[in-house]
Amino acid sequence: MTLDILKKEIRDIRCTPIVQQTAFWSEVKACQGLTPKAFDFKVKDQYLYTDSEKYAYTESDFLLLHRPLDSGYSLAYVPYGPEIEPSSENQGNFLEELSEIIRSYLPKNCIAIRYDLNWQSHWCSDEYFDQSGIWTGLPDKRFQEFQMNYGTVNWNLRKSNSDILPSTTIFLNISKSENDLLNDMKSKTRYNIRLSDRKGVKVHRAGLDKINIWYKLYKETARRNGLYINNIDYFISVLTTRADDTSSPAHVELLLAEADGEYLAALFLVISGRRGTYLYGASSSEKRNYMSTYALQWEAVKIAREYGCTEYDMFGVSPGPDHSHPMYGLYQFKTGFGGELYHHLGCWDYVLDEDGYRHLQISEMNAQGYYSS
Repeated sequence: MTLDILKKEIRDIRCTPIVQQTAFWSEVKACQGLTPKAFDFKVKDQYLYTDSEKYAYTESDFLLLHRPLDSGYSLAYVPYGPEIEPSSENQGNFLEELSEIIRSYLPKNCIAIRYDLNWQSHWCSDEYFDQSGIWTGLPDKRFQEFQMNYGTVNWNLRKSNSDILPSTTIFLNISKSENDLLNDMKSKTRYNIRLSDRKGVKVHRAGLDKINIWYKLYKETARRNGLYINNIDYFISVLTTRADDTSSPAHVELLLAEADGEYLAALFLVISGRRGTYLYGASSSEKRNYMSTYALQWEAVKIAREYGCTEYDMFGVSPGPDHSHPMYGLYQFKTGFGGELYHHLGCWDYVLDEDGYRHLQISEMNAQGYYSS
């Protein structure tokens, strides 16, 4: 494979619907102490896709985030990237060559390049679901790695023990009319949206002056679900960053749902390209019967449509209706809005330092929940 890579200015990262591959996201992460790097690449289509034209090329780019680890090591992380998706039989070769080239741009203490791949999973066909629609799980890790590394030189791609960003999401086609969107929902979801209106739930767009309200709801939600709690500065950086002088800015809306003088739910909506993404959500344990989260999601969809979006990313559910899965509640809630499930390949590591990588694996096994990246 002939792969040409050139480092580029962060501000020139191309416009994309993937929030985590924008200049906006690089600025958010720089505020949190990570070092962003951006790269252009060019490759012949015949090395990426089956049955491609012999002389055609693909040109694209990707954002990489470099972060220090407590042990003195560091990790390179590519969130939901690269965006272009090779044919499954070419993916390992592509990632191997990409990794071997960009390792020269990384410090010596970098132990791995972690790709949080938004490419469609190899293991989401019907054979991996039972008759009830419940996902039977991924094949053995060794089998996954065999398939990804087949045809590579170094056989050096490892499946991470856990994913960072959600590996299963739901995409809504919001180019339809509002009536069609409502008709695509489950009847209970439509009912709950209307019930929230009868209960007097109102959704407001909020600014930085309401960030403490968001944070109170967020901490309550995180504790209720046993999740890692980010500090408030994390969300301030997301809300205040715009990157308007770049090729890939984003627009952020903080939405608050209120009834009877109480704030009951909140979410961060991010507009990038023609996609609206439900990035973070929180809700109170009080007045659950007001169905404020349904009003909130419906308002977020309508706002995304106002900005010309044709797609809405619900961002994170269990891979199927498995009651034992920790994200089943989100699956039950979000599938009610319609849309299609999409299964990502998740996190894959290209190892640069075996000893350091073993240390990373041990530390991650002891970590609590997801961390935001």
